[in-house]
Amino acid sequence: MHELLSSIDSPLIQQLDFYFHKIDFTLLNRLSFLLFILAMLLSTGLSLTVPQILEPLRNWRLVICSLVANFVIVPLLVFLALQFVTVSEPIKIGFTILAVAAGPPVLPKLAQIVNGNLAFAAGLLMILMLGSSIFMPIVLPLVLDGVQISPWQVAKPLFISLLPPLAIGLFIRSRFEAIATVVAPFLRRVANFAFISGIGSAFILQFNSLIELVKSGMVFAIAIFIIVAFAVGYLLGGPNLDTRLTLGVGTAQRNIAGALLVAGTNFNDPAIISVIVVTSLSLFVVIRLIARFSINPKAPSTEVSTTSLNTQ
Repeated sequence: MHELLSSIDSPLIQQLDFYFHKIDFTLLNRLSFLLFILAMLLSTGLSLTVPQILEPLRNWRLVICSLVANFVIVPLLVFLALQFVTVSEPIKIGFTILAVAAGPPVLPKLAQIVNGNLAFAAGLLMILMLGSSIFMPIVLPLVLDGVQISPWQVAKPLFISLLPPLAIGLFIRSRFEAIATVVAPFLRRVANFAFISGIGSAFILQFNSLIELVKSGMVFAIAIFIIVAFAVGYLLGGPNLDTRLTLGVGTAQRNIAGALLVAGTNFNDPAIISVIVVTSLSLFVVIRLIARFSINPKAPSTEVSTTSLNTQ
């Protein structure tokens, strides 16, 4: 992005380039996503009750389908595809890591965007992140030589960054519902602002990598990965549209925190990081398209209906 601005001979563009060099986009990106995660999960807790989160998880068939979609079908499809499609080693490694990293921290936000089920999204997030802490350390060393990662490394963000704000929100909702009702909309606006800031700064940081991936044609592979993963989750999400959409986006978006942890601690090639980040960024474009053309006109729900619980 800096190179592009520097190459354009215009006083306004040159002034923008000057300010670009003054901004630490890496720091902005990290702070934006940290604020986004905290505000999003706190507002989710303020909007739900513990029984609402636990109710969808009583549907053991839906839970099993969610685990199968994320830890069996998607990894298997990616692994088989990489056996038949010729790609560079960094891209192969990046897709492999993404395939086994389930449980996106932004899942409640994704469910909100597509008018999915917020209660199911919150419960599903916890299950998938706990599952990844067991699944990734076992599977990755088998498919990628030299990879080492402990279960605690993957589970740590769940217990340190994700559970506390959600638990605080649930506690406030249970004791001070009137306060929760007032504060939750404000926190959602904060989360939306931080989300836009995080996505924008990530786009700027990864602009050159995105151009390279477009030139190499790998953006099409990324798009196929996202669409197939979404379809797997959607088809296994039960009879209700809100849970289908939630599991669809929860399966398509991977656990970028866990994936970057593995890539950063085991590999030195920046192209691997680029594949992971660009794939995650690309999903938000797809999610917007899904939300725009979704046949679910309802606002995000907080309960799984009796039909879903009994017929799954």
